[in-house]
Amino acid sequence: MRPIILKGHERPLTQLKYNREGDLIFSTARDQTASVWYAHNGERLGTLHGHNGAIFTVDSDPTSKVVVTGAADNTIKLWEIQTGKNVYTWTTLTTTKRIEFSPDGKKFLAVNEKMMGHNGAINIYEVNIENPTEQNPSPILTISIPEGMTKFTFAAWTHGAQYIIVGHADGFVSKFDGTTGEHITSVRIHESGLAITDLQTNLEKTYAVTSSKDKSAKLFDVDNLNVMKTYVSDTPLNTASITSVKDYIIVGGGQEARDVTTTSAREGKFEARFYHKIFEDEIGRVKGHFGPLNCIVVHPKGTAFASGGEDGYIRLHHFEKQYFDFQYDVERFAANA
Repeated sequence: MRPIILKGHERPLTQLKYNREGDLIFSTARDQTASVWYAHNGERLGTLHGHNGAIFTVDSDPTSKVVVTGAADNTIKLWEIQTGKNVYTWTTLTTTKRIEFSPDGKKFLAVNEKMMGHNGAINIYEVNIENPTEQNPSPILTISIPEGMTKFTFAAWTHGAQYIIVGHADGFVSKFDGTTGEHITSVRIHESGLAITDLQTNLEKTYAVTSSKDKSAKLFDVDNLNVMKTYVSDTPLNTASITSVKDYIIVGGGQEARDVTTTSAREGKFEARFYHKIFEDEIGRVKGHFGPLNCIVVHPKGTAFASGGEDGYIRLHHFEKQYFDFQYDVERFAANA
């Protein structure tokens, strides 16, 4: 898979996101800009300028009319995709680390960081897509960190916006009612004291995958938070994503930037790693980045994936025919188990 290299950021990538149709890719980075790319050829459609701090998160509504970004300048901005115009800005108490539209596109969640004397929270905002300049400036619901729990890191809606699944800084995952914000349960998914570094759901939003600094990714169902599969790596993981069409999990990470040397780069720590979703075996790696992988996202139709790194590059891979023809050797797996 020869990649298309996208160079539109001067600082490390923080998130990549396809729109629902899969024809656009949105990217954010620590350089205060967000970019919009055509997914089929990597051509840049435009750049969103307006934030005064590192941008950590991005998502578009299901109709691809608007896109929302969250940043370290304590703002959330709403943009028209067609014009690139910033049509509304919400002011937040702290940095916004993750944004995600609800399945119906009528609201979005925002994970706000615990910092500067504020405890952090998940705020739910309504979105008026038909009149984007007219928005409710205040969240319609605020979910606070349960007593005794560590800060929120990432969050996602489940099927029908019934629940909100949240990762914590100490390896726990919590479930909240998507309408009332009531705390339902919390379960330790990853090793104690190590943060969950990403949380993504499948397209149907019935199960989710998390990555962690404990060098593993976990697949669990959103209804009971039962861990179904574990994917073990030899390096801290920053991101994990679920493929459609084929039964794979793609993870990425690497040593922290301050610990990176040319030796570790040669050892292959900066690769997108493919695991069989059911059998948990690592089945392949894709090289290319010159630093840790910070984010991975899979095309909604399962035809491609993109990775963003600490090196500031986006690598866009379109799967070739061999990928779809590959058959996992179940007998070999059973023999080696």
